[in-house]
Amino acid sequence: MLESNKDSAKLDAMKRIVGMIAKGKNASELFPAVVKNVASKNIEIKKLVYVYLVRYAEEQQDLALLSISTFQRALKDPNQLIRASALRVLSSIRVPIIVPIMMLAIKEASADLSPYVRKNAAHAIQKLYSLDPEQKEMLIEVIEKLLKDKSTLVAGSVVMAFEEVCPDRIDLIHKNYRKLCNLLVDVEEWGQVVIIHMLTRYARTQFVSPWKEDDGLEDNEKNFYESDDELKEKTEDRKKPYTMDPDHRLLIRNTKPLLQSRNAAVVMAVAQLYWHISPKSEAGIISKSLVRLLRSNREVQYIVLQNIATMSIQRKGMFEPYLKSFYVRSTDPTMIKTLKLEILTNLANEANISTLLREFQTYVKSQDKQFAAATIQTIGRCATNISEVTDTCLNGLVCLLSNRDEIVVAESVVVIKKLLQMQPVQHGEIIKHMAKLLDSITVPVARASILWLIGENCERVPKIAPDVLRKMAKSFTSEDDLVKLQILNLGAKLYLTNSKQTKLLTQYILNLGKYDQNYDIRDRTRFIRQLIVPNEKSGALSKYAKKIFLAQKPAPLLESPFKDRDHFQLGTLSHTLNIKASGYLELSNWPEVAPDPSVRNVEVIELAKEWTPTGKAKKENPAKKFYSESEEEEESSDSSSSDSESESGSESGEGGGSEEEEDSSEDSSEGSSSEEESESGDESEAENKRMATRNSKNKGKSDTEDGKKKNEKSRTSGSSDADSSSIESSSDSESESESEYESRKTTKEIGKQTKQDRNLLTKDVSLLDLDDFNPISTPVVLPTPALSPSLIADLEGLNLSTSSSVISVGTPVFVPGKTHVLLHRMSGKGLAANYFFPRQPCIFGDKMVSVQITLNNTSDRKIENIHIGEKKLPVGMQMHVFHPIDSLEPEGSITVSMGIDFCDSTQTASFQLCTKDDCFNVSIQPPIGELLLPVTMSEKDFKKEQGMLTGMNETSAVIIAAPQNFTPSMVLQKVVNVANVGVVPSGQDNIHRFAAKTVHSGSLMLVTVELKEGSTAQLIINTEKTVIGSVLLRELKPVLSQG
Repeated sequence: MLESNKDSAKLDAMKRIVGMIAKGKNASELFPAVVKNVASKNIEIKKLVYVYLVRYAEEQQDLALLSISTFQRALKDPNQLIRASALRVLSSIRVPIIVPIMMLAIKEASADLSPYVRKNAAHAIQKLYSLDPEQKEMLIEVIEKLLKDKSTLVAGSVVMAFEEVCPDRIDLIHKNYRKLCNLLVDVEEWGQVVIIHMLTRYARTQFVSPWKEDDGLEDNEKNFYESDDELKEKTEDRKKPYTMDPDHRLLIRNTKPLLQSRNAAVVMAVAQLYWHISPKSEAGIISKSLVRLLRSNREVQYIVLQNIATMSIQRKGMFEPYLKSFYVRSTDPTMIKTLKLEILTNLANEANISTLLREFQTYVKSQDKQFAAATIQTIGRCATNISEVTDTCLNGLVCLLSNRDEIVVAESVVVIKKLLQMQPVQHGEIIKHMAKLLDSITVPVARASILWLIGENCERVPKIAPDVLRKMAKSFTSEDDLVKLQILNLGAKLYLTNSKQTKLLTQYILNLGKYDQNYDIRDRTRFIRQLIVPNEKSGALSKYAKKIFLAQKPAPLLESPFKDRDHFQLGTLSHTLNIKASGYLELSNWPEVAPDPSVRNVEVIELAKEWTPTGKAKKENPAKKFYSESEEEEESSDSSSSDSESESGSESGEGGGSEEEEDSSEDSSEGSSSEEESESGDESEAENKRMATRNSKNKGKSDTEDGKKKNEKSRTSGSSDADSSSIESSSDSESESESEYESRKTTKEIGKQTKQDRNLLTKDVSLLDLDDFNPISTPVVLPTPALSPSLIADLEGLNLSTSSSVISVGTPVFVPGKTHVLLHRMSGKGLAANYFFPRQPCIFGDKMVSVQITLNNTSDRKIENIHIGEKKLPVGMQMHVFHPIDSLEPEGSITVSMGIDFCDSTQTASFQLCTKDDCFNVSIQPPIGELLLPVTMSEKDFKKEQGMLTGMNETSAVIIAAPQNFTPSMVLQKVVNVANVGVVPSGQDNIHRFAAKTVHSGSLMLVTVELKEGSTAQLIINTEKTVIGSVLLRELKPVLSQG
């Protein structure tokens, strides 16, 4: 087929060959036939031929060299894929003779217009360096050139080449450091991993240690010979506060959003960066992301758990909140189970040890014997680390000695031996109990441990020790070598302390050992005989035999096997293997004095004028601004918001602590959006000044403003979406006591008083200065009804319906206190807004839904002129806005009312919430139950109206739940919580009826819950608005089903 004249046949043949390669089959025999087609004019065939050649060029070097002129021609091909593939094939031919050709090709490709070709040039650099290291200097020049490349496609590959060729040339990174930090979010995932590791090493050489601020100031005492002046100088140096380099902070801040990456390697890379270069107070942010990775496959779990095990030794507090995440599952493989045990041991303290010991008791019963043995060792370590539970653990291990499983008993014996060695207190009873076990235990290590214990404490058990030696003498020849050595030791110790009873026994054992097959035992026997049985030939050592054999032994130190791994960089192969792997680059120690930071300053080029806040520079070239920066911002905000959404999505369904996790994911997404906003803060300020001078509704906007507006919209909506779920959950969980409610009511008055009583110094707040790692949690203030009680009573008396005389609007049965986030404080630059549906008739129009908005000023400056800006409403939708608020004091709060006509739909009402300086895109989406008004009617009227709304106007569903969930009070509570409906009196206990009407059109909405026998019920909704009816049914069904 490859010899065919038809391109279709050749293409089919190449597809089959590449398929064979993908399956792992050897296709090298076809090399001559394939290489003939390298000059084919068909691009598809050419691509596949290059794929094949990349795979086999190294094996068939001579044949590949014949086609080298074709590859050189292909480097000039107009198709970027062909150019890149030709370079890949050329660099795959491992023949020193073509090094100059490769070098030339790489230099040309590094200047190619296509970033894909430049990326392949970076890949080729590594191959050429491994083929001919003498080309290093020329390759460094190419790397320096490619490092200046602004394409995200090239960044990861060129840094990889830098790490391979010249990792010590830190000077090449200086000018590109800030660019790499800013590009990091948009680079492909594996490029991110390489760049993060490189920047970690870079930071350790260029910045001062941020850990100095955490170290306590010791040696306060004045040295005897030290003068007062010297002491004063010392204290001044010591008091000098640590200030983080802005470039250091830039790296930490720009890597933070990547903790939400889908790629486990990226998350692990960011985690090691935080561990090695961030202040200790900020490193805790990585713990949640690492725990999230424990839901991945077992290979990822293994690496992550190893790194957590190393971290948890030094900083227990980071992972203590996630203790339950490290509980062992029955489906975990043994390697994962043992690592989780290691972490649980590291996290054990006086507060949680009782819980952990109960957990360990379950693990001991596991069918996995290796895991059960590891658990017993863990109990032993906990006993040594926490003195309060030592006796409890010892008693528990003694109980395990009666276990049926021999491995469990053996491991218990070994651990008890270590614990008794650490506690010189009399434990004669335990030793006697263990001596009895010698008849049943067959595991050599356990038998040897018992014999060693009896030998050490032979004076405490004078009656048992000789009898044990007698039994052991009988079975000496059949014992394991380890046990034989301990029998010899026991005989020697008894000979020295109780020779009257054991002299003959010991001599008998020594004779047996003299002719043993193992030379270690024969050697030990000769040594002991000369030492304890004195004769003319005995040396001076025999006098000290008792001191040698019965010396006080140091207690064994039960330490974590991960204690000595912290000198390796986390997440590396060397750390995993606990041995230095080839190619491992060590992290240097922090410098005492930071090198000159000015080396990272980049020369100001002409385009930098765009950054100046003056109006002139902006007007000079608006088109360039639109293409240069707004697109980049939009991309980065999109990526960060999508990451935060996937993060919160993946964590739903977790047990306790999910609220904390959601809060932290919310903070990280806010951090990323706040950085982007701050970058263009000056520009937006100038823009808003110009916008204020003209009517934005009538006049068109320039391209620049459109781009900016679109960008702002994507940013604010992204962050508010990510935040809404967490704030809802936290507000639901807050207890609503009456005193708290009253205190919230007076928030507005307090704000006014503080305005009169105090004058605060106004500060310019930059979002870059906000502590985005330890955010101040501001409580969400539940709004109070803005309408007076008398006005509410008047409104309730109004009959808004014109459809029927028997239908009248009633009072709401229940008003849920749930608030929704309209604008988060980070996105709103200190202005926070929450909205709430009070379920009251709207005073602005009978077709409008009443919405109350609570505005909070969380910044330390006064926010002025808060008002609604441009409205972007769907067709037919109307909005009555609140009056502009002149000013809102710091920490002040105010509640305002709005009316929105949603036209009986759940479409989003989007608009701009503006202050004097900024405009923020926000949106309100109503739950379906808030588009209703409760209706009062008799049962007879209900049945009559229901009879007219059958067929297409009726939707129903069967609900299955426990009988206790179908009590009248439970049904009422659940229905009115979801929807603003009125209760219709019912003459039957098993039927509950509710009635409401839609706010806009006044269409009736009749809800019936009919309880059946057993644990089922039927939910029926009758309405002309079938769409609203089906949506309401969909929302009510799960609520009524759950307990």
